[in-house]
Amino acid sequence: MALDFTAIDFETANSSSASACAVGLARVRNGRIVARAGWLIRPPEGHDRFFDLNVGIHGIRADDVAGAKSWSEQLDDLVAFAGADVLVAHNAGFDMAVMRRACEATGDTCPPYRYACSVQVSRRVYDLPSHRLPVVAEAAGFGPFPHHDATADAAACAHIMIDAARRVGATDIAELAALCGVTIGEIPRTSAARAAA
Repeated sequence: MALDFTAIDFETANSSSASACAVGLARVRNGRIVARAGWLIRPPEGHDRFFDLNVGIHGIRADDVAGAKSWSEQLDDLVAFAGADVLVAHNAGFDMAVMRRACEATGDTCPPYRYACSVQVSRRVYDLPSHRLPVVAEAAGFGPFPHHDATADAAACAHIMIDAARRVGATDIAELAALCGVTIGEIPRTSAARAAA
């Protein structure tokens, strides 16, 4: 087995989990980042208002995504990059909710990805006053980086998991999760028909 996974990070336009406006991805093979990708997303209709609070965090505005692919149009690109990998995110509950809710908003079938949370892993591996992404990434030897740039955040998350695996002697994601006492979750499979209902 090898330490293979894809780290993912979403930015949102507002307080709705469905309002994905950017995604960043980092593919890891044998414990090394081998590819990165990221792009802007036009949030689903009804979830496409940009709140000042969110813009202040990531700097993405409605004008920036006007020519971007919609959630539905970009979903195949996301799946093509991640393949059948376990997804890893820093606070994975948030990022998996974005995937699920955006698919519900558009009537798309949400891919039933398995996922792990680097926050949960970091709490068991690093003795830190905070487990925010920049703090843990620095402890993992990664940084500084432009926090809330989705691709940079995905790369930081990937580095945390790579470093954590090295520290605990794990050779793959399943072993890392087991050694840290965390579970690998799975996004419930939803059909497009049910999502659209």
